[in-house]
Amino acid sequence: MSVKIKGFNKLQKKLEKISDSAKKLEEKHQVPISELLTRSFLAKHSKFKDPQELFDKSGFTINSEEDFKAIPDADWDKYISSVSDFSSWKEMLQAATAEYVKRRMGLRSL
Repeated sequence: MSVKIKGFNKLQKKLEKISDSAKKLEEKHQVPISELLTRSFLAKHSKFKDPQELFDKSGFTINSEEDFKAIPDADWDKYISSVSDFSSWKEMLQAATAEYVKRRMGLRSL
């Protein structure tokens, strides 16, 4: 007796694509902030439309990476908690990274 499973090839191809995507994500690479803090992510979790607006409205002078690094973590976390669903910058980046990984692996519906 044999059982015929419909759609198995499609499922297998999807799993192979997920596996390939996971292998690519294992490599170290830098992700631009605009790919993490997308318009849809910010719309869902804050009142901002893009990362630049988030930085511009912060009250801090941020013209370079050095400027950003000079902001005390506690002050930046306080700002993030006041304008988003997150209690800290780290928490916001972790959530954004999780969404980024889902997108890259083709798991948008999870």
